[in-house]
This record gives sequence, structure tokens and C-alpha cells, in this order.
Amino acid sequence: MFVYPGALEAALAAVVGDEPTLIAELRQAFFASANAYTSTLAAAKSPEEWRAAANRLHSLAASFGALRLVDVASEALRTSENDAAMVRKILRTIRALEL
Repeated sequence: MFVYPGALEAALAAVVGDEPTLIAELRQAFFASANAYTSTLAAAKSPEEWRAAANRLHSLAASFGALRLVDVASEALRTSENDAAMVRKILRTIRALEL
């Protein structure tokens, strides 16, 4: 998995322009939401809960232009709930975006 450094910041800058404070706030909101959705995914007790959390993560990633995370969230939609390997893959993808 390759995510070029600053990919998220570049996507945010394309939307909001040269506003470092706003970019930092949006970046923080993105990671807080991505981690919360991943926690919800990990705690899912039914296929419906799993799909709902994966859908939220997918939508978040798409709205921020985090294409690799979009792909991984799409993959999660095709797996069953309580897939620990999938949750780890999502977390690795999020961590790669943090660089």
C-alpha cells in the first residue's frame, strides 16, 4: 500500500486553499471520525452494524479524497462482521494517511 506523504493535506488544500488552520482542523476531524468509525466497525455485533460503520467510513474517505481508504472501506463492505484482519487493514491505511 502506497500513500504519498501529504496526500490528505493536498486534497484538503485543493478544497479550502491556503488556510493552514482550517486544513489542520479538517485533518483532525477526519482522523477522529475515521478512528471512531473503525472502533464502531470493530465492535459491530451484527452484519447490519458492520455495513453501517463501513458505509460511514467509505463516505468519510470519499468526501476527503482519501482514495486508498475508500478502497479498503469498499473491501470491508464485502466482508462479514468481526473480521479482525479487515479492521487491522483499515487501521494501517489510516496510519499511512497520518504520515
